[in-house]
Amino acid sequence: MADRNRVAGSRWSETLRLSYRDCTQITEKTFAFTLVGLTSIHRRIFDGVFNFAGQIRDYNITKKEWVLRGDTVLYVSAPDLRNAIEYDLEQERQFDYAKVDRNGLVSHIAKFVSGLWQIHPFGEGNTRTTAVFTILYLRSMGFDVTNDLFANHSWYFRNALVRANYQNVQKGIMRNSEYLERFFRNLLLGETNELRNRYMVVDVPEELVAEQTLHEDRTSTEQPTVQVPEQVRVLLIALSNDQLSLKGLMEKVGLKHRPTFLENYINPAFEAGFLKVLYPDKPNHPRQKNLLTAKGLALYNEIKKMQ
Repeated sequence: MADRNRVAGSRWSETLRLSYRDCTQITEKTFAFTLVGLTSIHRRIFDGVFNFAGQIRDYNITKKEWVLRGDTVLYVSAPDLRNAIEYDLEQERQFDYAKVDRNGLVSHIAKFVSGLWQIHPFGEGNTRTTAVFTILYLRSMGFDVTNDLFANHSWYFRNALVRANYQNVQKGIMRNSEYLERFFRNLLLGETNELRNRYMVVDVPEELVAEQTLHEDRTSTEQPTVQVPEQVRVLLIALSNDQLSLKGLMEKVGLKHRPTFLENYINPAFEAGFLKVLYPDKPNHPRQKNLLTAKGLALYNEIKKMQ
């Protein structure tokens, strides 16, 4: 049985890797943070594979999970799917990233992605669709994320989502997002937390729990120090939660030479994903403003704590 599960997981992971590779054509410029955007991703991935590609299911589903020893997560009922997706997306739009540091950002992203996945709006392909949607959303926020971690740890990603959404009070099993947060800490913070599926199995034997603890002791759980040039650090502090024109930002930093400011401050901040503009499609807009991305805000909040 264990060998059969490993084979099944391997096949599923390979399918998922191919899906990620095929979805590199979906870029941030074509990404829409909407219900239509989510269904469009599903259609792009599974067109020609499923006859329901891009269609919201009209029936209820259950799925036997290896990590739950055959039990299932409770997914949203068919009549409530559209409202559930719209609600989760709107809640995310309203979230204020200016109030969290990098730890808070990771926890929130894990919670948002977990909730979106639990809706399970499609008959099949929900994890792959959620992953691609997440990648594009994170890129839109300034994170330079690739498909690699999702592709290389695809089965872990799914099992972590399962554990984050499964609860059986009678058996003393509660929802546990720690596994999913480890995944996102590796993805967003560059940590090297070990990602092993067998540690997530419910009712795991005591010897496996001890092994997990040993591995965790050997794994880096501290955030790597972010190497930020002093000029970029000054820019983050000067901009903070404001929206400023280039001229206004120069004045706040205390510089007058525009080429130097662009080369040493603005360009590095853009390249690192800390900075964005209010009108990205119209760079010469008369009311153009500069503001921090979610990634930039998270780092800014950490800098404030250290001051």
